[in-house]
This record gives sequence, C-alpha cells and structure tokens, in this order.
Amino acid sequence: MSHALERVRPSLPTITAWGRHLAALLPSGGRLLACGNGGSAAEAQHLTGELVGRYVRDRMPLSAIALHADTSAGTAIGNDYGPDELFARQVRAHGRRGDVLVLLSTSGSSPNVVAAAKAAHEVGMWAWALTGPAPNPLAAVCDDAVTVDAPRTSTVQEIHLFLVHALCEALDERLDAIGAPR
Repeated sequence: MSHALERVRPSLPTITAWGRHLAALLPSGGRLLACGNGGSAAEAQHLTGELVGRYVRDRMPLSAIALHADTSAGTAIGNDYGPDELFARQVRAHGRRGDVLVLLSTSGSSPNVVAAAKAAHEVGMWAWALTGPAPNPLAAVCDDAVTVDAPRTSTVQEIHLFLVHALCEALDERLDAIGAPR
C-alpha cells in the first residue's frame, strides 16, 4: 500500500482544488452527488455522510447525495431501464448545472458509473472520478480523475478512503479560510 500511496501523492493538488471548488459551490446551494458499486458505493456514501454531517469540525450541513442509497429508486430503475441506467437516471433527476458528481470505481470500467459521468455532462455538471489504474473508460469521460496505480482492489479502496478524507479536509480548510457560516 505504501507504494500506491507514494504514486498518488502528485494528485493531492487536484484533491485540494476539488475541495476549494466544493467550498465555493456547496454553501451557496450547489449539490454533490456520488456513486460507485460495492466497496466504492460505501466510499461514496462515506463522502456524502461527511458532508451532510461533519468531517472533523462542526459546520453547516452541505447537500450531498449517495445515489445508491435510495434502494426503492435503484430497484425500480434497474427493473424498468436496466442496470446501466441505475445512476445516470438519478443524475438527470437530481443534478443541476454546475453541481458536482464524484464517481468511484476500482476498475474504472463499470458501465453504470461511466453512464452516470456521461449523464452529468448532459445536465452541465462536473464529473470527477477516483479510479484504479489508468487508462480506463471512466477517467477518459470525466472532467478530472485521480487514478490509483495498485494491482489489488483492496489497496485501491484504501487509497480512495484516504483521498475522500483529504477532500473533506481541503473543503473544511477552505470553508474556514473564507469564513463560511457554521
């Protein structure tokens, strides 16, 4: 894992930039949507939980939705439109121009996550990805991506959790710096 962490270190300025972007967007009514499958779904929900709740310090709640968490919508969409539309349909419903979609995928090739990134562009959202090794289809269709060069899914997921926490830290630091309401 230490090798993968060293290889992702050059991407930390990207994560910091994402945090700054979110600090400008979320307090003014913007929204973050997040999605992934399996362990990546858990990471997406971890991110949204940190934003709606708090990361370290108390602050205002921020609008963030984990798209897999609405099981009734998910099962209906999967049944009526197929599994590849699971997240894309929700992006079209909840996403607004200027909002951000964070997509997590250890392979970077999950069809439903790639379709969600494309749907984000349709509605004018930013699409940012955390993936496993590059190149991959998800990183290719997103506005920005941080790829983790590691051979094991578990290592990619561990680095993704580190990056989720780094994103939350960057966001909170920027909110503090601009004096955002708590």
